[in-house]
Amino acid sequence: MVSQDGAPSISVSFARDRRVATVVIDRPERRNALTQDMWQRLASLFAELGANTDVRVVVLKGAGDDFCAGADIAEFDTVRAEAGSARLYEADNSAAFAAIRHCAKPTIAAIRGVCFGGGFGIAAACDLRIASRTALFSVPAARLGLAYPVDAMPDIVAALGPQMAKYLAFSAARIDAPAALAAGFVLEVVEPAGLDLRADELALAIADNAPLSVQASKASIRSALSGKEVDGATAVLLGDRTFGSSDYAEGRAAFREKRRPLFSGT
Repeated sequence: MVSQDGAPSISVSFARDRRVATVVIDRPERRNALTQDMWQRLASLFAELGANTDVRVVVLKGAGDDFCAGADIAEFDTVRAEAGSARLYEADNSAAFAAIRHCAKPTIAAIRGVCFGGGFGIAAACDLRIASRTALFSVPAARLGLAYPVDAMPDIVAALGPQMAKYLAFSAARIDAPAALAAGFVLEVVEPAGLDLRADELALAIADNAPLSVQASKASIRSALSGKEVDGATAVLLGDRTFGSSDYAEGRAAFREKRRPLFSGT
């Protein structure tokens, strides 16, 4: 498969419609399990989309009946067989999680079927998650004898809360979509046929708003969660940018004129 930009997609493709980019993990015959090349592709693609001024929201989903079964264990004997290669492989995992987490644009995971392991991690790294009633969630690292990446665990704790995060990590249990909704991991649960439509509706609603304002809000929320001084400084800087923006002027004008604002992202 080839991506919209003409480069080999390595089973990860994307397309852009209006101001929404949709990234598809496209390996349904393996329940969208991620190879090392696919982890690397996710990292580079989210960095590219975050910098693309024509994109305001990114939707992440899996092809076929599943979101993502996590890392492809079938290749572990070759790419993750001993400590050295395992560390390199985990670095690729971490780079993908970080690229999604730090993407400058709001990210939405549209989840159906299995969302396990690394798939659970990339969903947790997204800003918002909606799920089909068919969705199943699990963090099975304990059954593989592996530790979950340290830098990815805060995403899971923030999305689930510490107790549910511990339960899933310690037990490797599976939970269904209603349980994930009750835990706060997903925002909404919808019927399977309506998942893509709902993801598009949500993405377009966000894309219609002022991009600088949304970006500043994302940074502020990240700062509140991390407590890091550098994140706070970034949030302040991005908030300050909105004060002199043309979008702020447009928002005020649209309010006065009782019309829908048209934001340019400047």
